[in-house]
Amino acid sequence: MPVPPCFADRCEAGAYLARRLAELGLAAPAGGTPPLVLALPRGGVPVAFEVARALAAPLDVLLVRKIGAPGYPELALGAVVEGVPPTAAPHTVANDDPWARRAIDSGAFDAERGRQLDEIRLRQRRYRGGAPLPPLQGRTVIVVDDGVATGATMRAALEAVRAAGAARVVAAVPVGALDGLAALRAAADQVVCLNTPAVFGAVGAFYLDFTQTGDEEVLRLLRAAAGGAAP
Repeated sequence: MPVPPCFADRCEAGAYLARRLAELGLAAPAGGTPPLVLALPRGGVPVAFEVARALAAPLDVLLVRKIGAPGYPELALGAVVEGVPPTAAPHTVANDDPWARRAIDSGAFDAERGRQLDEIRLRQRRYRGGAPLPPLQGRTVIVVDDGVATGATMRAALEAVRAAGAARVVAAVPVGALDGLAALRAAADQVVCLNTPAVFGAVGAFYLDFTQTGDEEVLRLLRAAAGGAAP
């Protein structure tokens, strides 16, 4: 089925992405272990919910936060990911550019990293009751977001999953910038993206409804994926 140039919302994008992943053979083999789908919250959760449902796979969240520049929070200097078993140490990625190097030298990078780790701990309690992620060793892990621009947060997430011993690491997004996707290829065994427009701009430009995903929606979808009330 052709992929539209603009998705109605994250749920529709997730349905198209799920279909592509199933075509690529990423559903569990008969009697085999299903992949683990990890969403990057919050916007990645509605997309990943559709993927997990279509692949009959468990769904969880992987908490990763952008490290923004002092005074320019939208400018990503890197990202930090929650600790993934078997280690509890967070995984940090710093961009190789003058902005990031200056922030590291001044101490601003570490200060912002600390603030983002505080937010990660809050979300661990909110989304998982403080429980850690399930073990990733030997599993196929599909990391899902609603799109990739620079790729900094997704790259950090993929590297953390790889370091945790996943047997196969797949990055899956409905839309992505060519440069951002290229940055992911060294960290993933496979990068799946439905739309790679030559002129990108921003992820939200490729959704008719890009309303911010709230915590209540994240919790509702996680409960539904675990066998709770239907969404």
